[in-house]
This record gives sequence, C-alpha cells and structure tokens, in this order.
Amino acid sequence: MREVSDSSQRPATRREFLRTTAGSAAALAAFGTAAPLFASGLRARGYAANSRMQLAIIGFGVRGRELYGGFLDDDAAEIIAVTDVVAARTAEGVRRVNERRKRDVCAASANWREVIANPAVDAVIVATPDHWHAEPAIAAALAGKHVYCEKPLSLTIAEGRAIANAARSAGIRFQTGSQQRSEYGHMFTRAAEAVRNGRIGTVKRITIGVGAPPKPCDLPTEDVPEGTDWDAWLGQAPMRGFHHDLCPLGMHGHYPAWRNYREYCSGGLGDMGAHHFDIAQWAMGMDESGPREVVPPADGVQTGLRFVYANGVEMIHGGPTDCTFTGSEGTIEVSRGHLRAYRGEDRAAPDAPEILAEPTAGEARLPRNPSHIADFYAAIREGRDPICTAETGHRTASICQLCNIGYEVGKPLTWDPVTERFTGTDAAAANALTARAVRPHR
Repeated sequence: MREVSDSSQRPATRREFLRTTAGSAAALAAFGTAAPLFASGLRARGYAANSRMQLAIIGFGVRGRELYGGFLDDDAAEIIAVTDVVAARTAEGVRRVNERRKRDVCAASANWREVIANPAVDAVIVATPDHWHAEPAIAAALAGKHVYCEKPLSLTIAEGRAIANAARSAGIRFQTGSQQRSEYGHMFTRAAEAVRNGRIGTVKRITIGVGAPPKPCDLPTEDVPEGTDWDAWLGQAPMRGFHHDLCPLGMHGHYPAWRNYREYCSGGLGDMGAHHFDIAQWAMGMDESGPREVVPPADGVQTGLRFVYANGVEMIHGGPTDCTFTGSEGTIEVSRGHLRAYRGEDRAAPDAPEILAEPTAGEARLPRNPSHIADFYAAIREGRDPICTAETGHRTASICQLCNIGYEVGKPLTWDPVTERFTGTDAAAANALTARAVRPHR
C-alpha cells in the first residue's frame, strides 16, 4: 500500500503554500502575483484534439536546444517565445524555431516573468539549471499554464513540495522530464512492468548506478561577458563571481559543470539519479511515497548509502548498471542500452527472457508512449495526468536529496514519507537540510 501525505491529497491552502516554499522571496512573489487567479478557482485550459497550443521556453542551453524540436514535431503546437539569461542563447532559440517553421512565429522575451505574464502562452518548458526550476514552474502553474519541467524537479525537498502543491492546486498538467518512462525503446518500462508483475518474485534489493554527491563551488572569478545577466543566472543561489564552467559563453555544445556544485544541483547523484531512482520508485509503485530509513556507510565514503522501505526492500546508491532489481526468483538489469533478466543473482547466469515477456491477462501493463513530450501533449488534450507528474518528480528528486543529506549528516536517519520530515536521533540536523536560505533577487 502506498503512503501518501495529506498535503498530496488536497489542494494546498495559501498558508501551506507559503510555508512550503521555505522563505523564497521570489516564489512568494510569484504566488502573490497569481493569487487572484488561484482564489477565483481558475481551471487550466483544456484542448480539443485539434486545438492549437502555444508554448514558451525558459532556458535555451543545451537541454532546451535538445527539447524544442520534439515540441515542434506536433504541428498543432507552436513555440512563440524563448528567454534565457544569455542574450545569444535567446536569439539562437528564436532563430531555430522560426527556421524550423519557415516563418516568424517566435519572439524573444526579456525574462521568465514576461513569459508567465503573456496571456498568449498556454504552456511553458522550463529548461533552466536546477536551482531555477521552482520559481518559474510555480508561477506558471498558478497562472493556469501547463508545465514541462526538466529533472531533477527541485533543488530541495521544500521546493519540490511547493511545486507539487502548486501544480495540484492549479489543476494544470505537469510533466517532469524523467523521460526514461517514455523512451529508450521502453526498456525501462518493461523492467518496471516485470517487477510490478512479480516476475522476479519478492523484490529484495535495488541498486542504482549513479554519480557522486555535489561539492561546494570553488571556481575562480572571471569577467562577466557582454550579454550575460549573471545576477539573473544566480537567482536564489549565494552571490559569487562569474565563471564560464557555470554559465558557458554564448550558445554552447556541452552540458555545463554547474551540475557538480551543491549551490545549483544535487551533483551527479541527482542529475542521473532523477532518471534511475525514478525507475526504481515507479517499479515499486512508490510514485507518491518514499523510504523509511536512510543509512549512509559507516566509513564515510560517498557511495553505498542504503534506503530501506516499509516493506523491507533496500535500495542502494551504487551498482553495476543504471538499475538492478534483485528478487527472490531472479534479477533484472536495465540501462539506456542494456536490458536483461536471469534467474538467481549470478550475473554469469544465462538470460531468462520469459521474465521480460509481454504481460499476460490479469497482469499490469505500463504505457508505451511514443515520446515523453507526446504524452505531455496527450495529457493536456485528454484532461489526464501525464506519466511523470509534479508529485512524482518531487518524490524522485526527494530520493536524491535524501541521499545527499544522508551523506552530509553521516549517521542513520529515519524519514517519514507522509509528513516529509526526519524523526528520531539527528532529526534536527537532517531537517535543517531539507530547505535552504534564499538570496533576495529579481
């Protein structure tokens, strides 16, 4: 049975929303701006099968560039605005969209707040660095706009709860960009499906092969290049000097190193953990819950942390593949280029393809979406939840954040997935890490 907090079952009150934003001045301002719409019971716009949607992209770095084409694959959708804190990236986004459509359909927006205020925008794509997900996502939801937000959903547990509550309260469709649920030949779908259907017996252990926790940013200061709004890039993060590893010059072709630093991300652990822990949660049917215990290694190394769920399943940070599910009757290994199953736990055992066979009558069958973006569009048009909602994205991001908190505190912790608070010994130190101070910013 899944454990769901009261706050995830009903719309958040204004007081609850203000509390869960953990003091973010800009997030509170966003709520205040949208409050008249929220209070009047605004329902997010729905669409008939052939209706046209108008979207805007907030953040046009490498990930925004990878995403925009998928959104334009639907001829009934249009990207009408792009904004980025680097002028060259904003201009490149506009150029690419207009070139794809062979006409001037897209224009530059000065900032994400202008995008949210634009009544012509029906949905937003949030493709910013992780520390900039919460504010535009919350503001868009409360303005009645649908949201596709890149993963990991949030920088902190408090932010994630605020996003999930805002999406639920506003009644919009929200897709978190954990696209392994929809893509990669549905290998992750088949693995999760087989686990749910008991094909490997009772699940005992799940290992997740992802990177390390983040480190504090220690980069030297460089001159801010022309056309870069550095203060806007930092946002809620502490003030520090510019460095191109964080915000690359112009339109670049690589994933920036801000992913390594705790001020902006959850490290390699959170960056890919938002994909692979997501599949583990999905396979266990824990999309709206989480573990009960967080147990870091006694020797202080930053791998091998264990999560223990109420049903006794252990999930471990570190493993031979992206996701390895070990049960009483077999094992499933899955990654983006690898899916196999075998009996027992010996990796040298012969394959057991019957474990991964199509579901039979009476077994669960998970969706085979044509793409994660297509599922988002279909959810809007059909008035249903997409495959990876804000609540789901929050719960997955929480796993990554719990892992980092466990390593930082360095002692076994007890977590309540209903109240989303630590209890017992060392709870105070751990709970203090579920939110962060926010730098006042515009």
